Amino acid sequence: MDRNTKIIIGAVVLAALSFGVYTQYKKDTTMGTSAAKADLPELKASDDVDKLSITNGDKGEVMLEKKGDKWMLTKPVSALANQANVKSLLDGMKELKISDTAVNNPTDDIKKSYELDAAKGVHFTAWKAGDKKLDVTFGKSGGGGDSVMIDGKTDIYLAKGYQGWMYTREAKEWRDKEIFKFDDATATGVTLMNKNGTFVFTKGDKGWTGSVKDKPIAHLDEDKIKAMLGTFKGLNADDFGDGKAPADTGMDSPEATITITLKDAMHVLKVGKTSTGQARYAMKDPEPTIFVVGPAVGDWATAEVGKFQQPLDGGAKDAAAPAPMGMPPGMGMPPGMGMPPGMGRPPGMPPGHP
Repeated sequence: MDRNTKIIIGAVVLAALSFGVYTQYKKDTTMGTSAAKADLPELKASDDVDKLSITNGDKGEVMLEKKGDKWMLTKPVSALANQANVKSLLDGMKELKISDTAVNNPTDDIKKSYELDAAKGVHFTAWKAGDKKLDVTFGKSGGGGDSVMIDGKTDIYLAKGYQGWMYTREAKEWRDKEIFKFDDATATGVTLMNKNGTFVFTKGDKGWTGSVKDKPIAHLDEDKIKAMLGTFKGLNADDFGDGKAPADTGMDSPEATITITLKDAMHVLKVGKTSTGQARYAMKDPEPTIFVVGPAVGDWATAEVGKFQQPLDGGAKDAAAPAPMGMPPGMGMPPGMGMPPGMGRPPGMPPGHP
């Protein structure tokens, strides 16, 4: 066997050995990855949990509990919960999945760097009939996912499917903000009482009529009444006045009361003092909750008669307004009473000279 043949055979053998080593490496790597993935914990979300707790860092705890067929906010206050927001959280909880391990046995400093400490972590717990089904803390987000620690586990993991905005809402966003919801086409009457008098609007076969202080409103604009109803038909609160005294909100002596009569129902809203800016405190009679409502409510609640009238002559001044001081109508210059001859501008006087 000559030298060249030996070299060729050696090269073939080396190539075969290299391929074998590479194949075994890939196999080992795949098996190792599969084993590592198989060892990752699962976040099993129950479809019928009945109690949720969310503590967003140092912002305090929000507690939600299902009572009957409704979710209730039980902490920091007791109130009907926003059912849609709770549903979005429950649906999002089902999408949670651990995708990888970030750090094994982290120190407290490492946990803090991942924002998994008590000051910044989002601690979420779900129960069913008193049994804890999920207990996790979410931290900093990164390209590989959101850092998370699981109760009973020592490692930091990476999670997919976490939508922070679903978990970190302010307490007021977990509350039901609906005040009124009705079909304004079914409205048959509106009564508004404020410092400007008692306004009564009634819908008849020929449309709306209105009066104030028992006198018909001249030039009544029906579109203004419809606009007012449009403000209230889907009225939601901006915030709440929990813990404030009636004197602070004006509920001890409301500045206005609006009563909306429908074909099959009646809604009453008491409007009090301003909260911040042009927002106002309000209360839906007879419920005790104090709401904060937007400026549009205050505009209608404190309206004067002009807010319900049509502008005359396309916005010109009311014809009944006093005429400016001057020569009375009809008292123009009598015929022939012009400036005497020769009393015009002297020759040579510049234009505009008095």
